Amino acid sequence: MVNAPSAPSLGKPSKLEGIKENSNFLRAPLLRELQTPTSFLPEDAIQILKFHGSYQQDNRDNRVRGQEKDYQFMLRTRCPGGFIPPELYLTLDQLSETYGNQTLRATTRQAFQVHGILKKNLKTVMASIIKNMGSTLGACGDLNRNVMAPPVPYTNRADYAYAQDYANRVADLLTPQTGAYYEIWLDGEKVVSGEEHPEVKVARQENSHNTNIEGKEEPIYGEHYMPRKFKIAVTVPGDNSIDLYTQDLGLVVITNEHGELEGFNVLVGGGMGRTHNKEETFARISDPLGFVAKEDVYGLVKAVVATQRDYGDRHQRRHARMKYLVNDWGIEKFKQVVEQYFGKSVDAFRELPEFKYEDYLGWHEQGDGQLFFGLSIVNGRVHDQGELRLKTALRKLVKTYQLPMRMTGNQNLILYNIQPSQRSEIQQILQSHGIKMVEAIDPLVRYAMACPAMPTCGLAITESERAIPSIVDRIRVLLDRLGLKQEHFVIRMTGCPNGCARPYMAEVGFVGIRPETYQLWLGGSPNQTRLAHVYQELLPIQELEATLEPLLMYFKQSRSSQSESFGDFCDRITFESLRQFAQTYDPKKVTKTRARHRVNLRQDVYARLKAKAQAEGRTLTELASEVLDSYLQS
Repeated sequence: MVNAPSAPSLGKPSKLEGIKENSNFLRAPLLRELQTPTSFLPEDAIQILKFHGSYQQDNRDNRVRGQEKDYQFMLRTRCPGGFIPPELYLTLDQLSETYGNQTLRATTRQAFQVHGILKKNLKTVMASIIKNMGSTLGACGDLNRNVMAPPVPYTNRADYAYAQDYANRVADLLTPQTGAYYEIWLDGEKVVSGEEHPEVKVARQENSHNTNIEGKEEPIYGEHYMPRKFKIAVTVPGDNSIDLYTQDLGLVVITNEHGELEGFNVLVGGGMGRTHNKEETFARISDPLGFVAKEDVYGLVKAVVATQRDYGDRHQRRHARMKYLVNDWGIEKFKQVVEQYFGKSVDAFRELPEFKYEDYLGWHEQGDGQLFFGLSIVNGRVHDQGELRLKTALRKLVKTYQLPMRMTGNQNLILYNIQPSQRSEIQQILQSHGIKMVEAIDPLVRYAMACPAMPTCGLAITESERAIPSIVDRIRVLLDRLGLKQEHFVIRMTGCPNGCARPYMAEVGFVGIRPETYQLWLGGSPNQTRLAHVYQELLPIQELEATLEPLLMYFKQSRSSQSESFGDFCDRITFESLRQFAQTYDPKKVTKTRARHRVNLRQDVYARLKAKAQAEGRTLTELASEVLDSYLQS
């Protein structure tokens, strides 16, 4: 063991640290300000409201100079593993119709958001959610956010059951203990939607190695809570439906040959948020920390949380995520400090198979004779628009069949516990409401994801949710024109660099940098296991086709095999090579040459020519033309 470093001393703490300290554990000044007749909250109350699961926003489409903003509030659910019981879904649906903007928004952390709530209705909406098996506590703010887990309801897979069970346990362990939530929204009446596991209660109070702050209403968080938001996911080997490498803390279920839980592999230090033109901020994927036995997992989770709580940067908020602490210290030093809070050494990380992205769309057997159905929600928006009446269809299905659901990490949902005899009825309801079956969904649409951005997000620089449908359509037209009709790749878009839709893991990522202009990120993997990188700093969206066409043509001509994805190609071929090709690319010349001049080569000659072109980062056409020209001149 080494001595823990002294607490950081980097100057005056940020303003928000004072707001948290003076909040009386998330009560002040929120309780007082909610009772005022204004349509908005002042800054101090806004910051505390986040811990309760809500953001103050305004409809930027309705801004008029000289008039008060169109203030409204967004509520986000806390639902570990994405579990939404039928009564909660129907409540959210009804609240969105009565008090919201008539839509629900599926998030990238397996939850729902309700938009458009007025301040005067906040308490009514919050109370309704809490009383119908829901919660918003900790869905936002500087603490542990919604804990993710694979959403599939397999009843014959113990490893998946462990992942979902421990997602709940870890969420309970790190749930704020302040009474403020029930005091403010239910006038002190505490509603318990589910009993905590006895191990969790014991683990929360255990303090043999100073993970807790004694004498506080919040034994783990203390009065300052965390330096910034903290994100956790629990998954099984090989299942990357929850973007494991983007989490502050990732737990991977490890079972023995009999399917019994042995413990968890632990990864730390992932995170997506960054700031434009601030090189000290960056997206980062997590590092392996080690393995922890099942009986020690709570202690290890608390040790990691305590390390970030005590040593994370509370002075510069853009440097406050745990990824910067891991990056600045290095994984070995971070591990040593965690071990001091843990009270023992962390065992070696166990070997894992490759992780694969899964979305579980369509019909599947869940292992007990019943079925589940993965439903695609385009851009995460549950609404009725034109022929697509998704909101009406879901209301009818949940009400008629009392189906529970699990949200996915990619803005979709899974309906489960469906009897085989109900399948045709359910499919007919879906199709009659304009909902496509998975076979009819363009893969570009299926694997695309965007954040809400305009008009409600105050951080948005440009469009995202409202822009991505046309972007995807334009890319599809381009692919078809280039003879790449069967190709698809992971596209993600955000209206600002905070990365809520995790664009930095995409094969093609668009990150808003100014109105109608994006950074273009390339080279992430189809399975979201590798970071993308900035290919172009400024891409005016009207130049989309002109920018992507040479890259896609290069991909078509020089991919290593038909199975190589566009993201893998961009990572392998290097950006320098991509840029060189783009600079010399002439679409008219290429079209003319391909249309009028064809030369057949022996297979062995073609293979050697292709290998030589790849080694030199050139196209087959360039190299073949040069060689033939040289021969003819001689």
